[in-house]
Amino acid sequence: MTDSRKLKFGAIIHGVGGSITGWRHPKVLSDASVNLDFYKRQALTAEEGKFDLVFIADGLYINEKSIPHFLNRFEPLTILSALAAVTSHIGLVGTLSTSYSEPFTVARQFASLDKISGGRAGWNVVTSPLEGSARNHNIRNHPAHADRYEIAEEHLDVVRGLWDSWEDDAFVRDKESGVFFDPDKLHTLNHTGRYFSVEGPLNIDRSKQGQPVVFQAGSSEAGKSLAARSADTVFTGHERLEDAQAFYRDVKQRAIANGRQAQDIAILPGINPIVGATREEAEAKYQEIASLMTIEKALEYLGRFFDHHDFSQYELDAPFPDLGDIGSNSFKSGTDKIKQDAKEQGLTLRQVALRSATPKTAFIGTAEDVADRIQEWFEAEAADGFIVHTDLPSGLRSFVDHVVPILQERGLYRLDYESDTLRGNLGVPIPENRYTAQRQQPSTVEASV
Repeated sequence: MTDSRKLKFGAIIHGVGGSITGWRHPKVLSDASVNLDFYKRQALTAEEGKFDLVFIADGLYINEKSIPHFLNRFEPLTILSALAAVTSHIGLVGTLSTSYSEPFTVARQFASLDKISGGRAGWNVVTSPLEGSARNHNIRNHPAHADRYEIAEEHLDVVRGLWDSWEDDAFVRDKESGVFFDPDKLHTLNHTGRYFSVEGPLNIDRSKQGQPVVFQAGSSEAGKSLAARSADTVFTGHERLEDAQAFYRDVKQRAIANGRQAQDIAILPGINPIVGATREEAEAKYQEIASLMTIEKALEYLGRFFDHHDFSQYELDAPFPDLGDIGSNSFKSGTDKIKQDAKEQGLTLRQVALRSATPKTAFIGTAEDVADRIQEWFEAEAADGFIVHTDLPSGLRSFVDHVVPILQERGLYRLDYESDTLRGNLGVPIPENRYTAQRQQPSTVEASV
C-alpha cells in the first residue's frame, strides 16, 4: 500500500430502501423512489461528503412480491441526467443490462450522459439474474448464467468500440474552410460476432474522460473474470473481512494476469453503516428497522434471490431446505453463499430468511467505531473504498457529518475533489482512443531501422 492510496466512496440512492418493509419507518418518505427532490438531496449530500459517485441500481422484472422500491422507481439514465444538472463533481453510475439491451443504444445513452455531466458517467454492467426479465423483452428465453456472461463480454467490447468512433480531435469545426470534421478520424466499427452485428459509427464523440467508467457487480467466477478483463471498478458485497480480502486478492491477481496493473481496478464492497452517538443508540436504530420485518415478508425477500421461489411451503424451524439447482441461474454467487452458510452453520429456514432480510451490518456503532472498521478493511486490502447504502435518509447525512471528518483527519480520505471527472477522482486511467494509438505506433519499416 502506498502513502497516496485514499479511500473511495459511492452512495447508492435506493428510494424507500433495499428491504421489503423499510418503507414503513416513520422517517422514510413513502414516495422517495419517484421523488426527484429526494434524489437531489441525497446526491448533493454525497457530493458535500466528497464522494466519488452516486449509484443507481435497476432491474427489469417485478411481481407482487418485489421489494417496494423496485415496484415504482426511476430508470437510471433518466434520473442520472437530472442529477447531472444539479451536481458538479460527483460521478453518476447507472445499471443497464447486457442481456436485454442493444450495444449501439447503450453506447449512445452513456456517451450522452458522459457529455451532459462533463465526464462523470459510469455504466454498471449487469447480466440480469431474474428469468422474468425475458418475458418483458423480445428475447423470450432467459439465457443461462454462463451464456449471459459471454454475451456481456461481447456486448461490452462492442460498446467500447463504438465509444472510440471519433478520435478526440476529430471535430475541426472550422467555419472559414467549411470543414466540420476530419474524416480520417471517424471510424466505423463493423463488428460481426456470435451475439451482435453492429456497423457504427456512433453519433456522439468522447467526453474529456475518454469513456464512461465501467463498473461490474457480481462475484461468481464468470463475474470476476469479466471484471478482471474489462471493469474499472467492482461493486461487491461481503460480511466478513477474510472473505473480502480473498475476493480482493483474487480479482487483482486476475487483472494482472490480463496484462493490467492492480491499481487499474478499484474494489468497492457495499456497506450499510449505522451511526449513533453511542453504541447503544446505533443498536437501537438497527432494532427499529429490524422490528418492521415479519417472517412472511422475510421469506418473500429471500425468495427473490432464488428467482422468486416460494419458501412458505417449508417448515420454518427445520433445516434450510435442499434446493438443488434452484438459484443457480439467478443471483448465482449470492445463492451459492446462502446455501453454503446454511449447510455449514446448520441454520433453519427462519434464521436464513431473517439474516437475509435484516442483515446486521458490521459497520455499526459510534462514528469512531465505523471509521475504525472502514480503516481496518482498507488497510488490510479488503477494499479500495465502499458503496454506502443507508436504510434511512438521515443515514447518509450522519455518515457525511460524523464519519467522513474522522477519516479525513486520519489522512485516509480526500479533503477535496482531485478532478471534475469520475476517472480522475477514482484514479483509474483514461483509455486512449484505439485508432489514435494505432496512428501513433511506428510503422514496421520505421521500427526496424
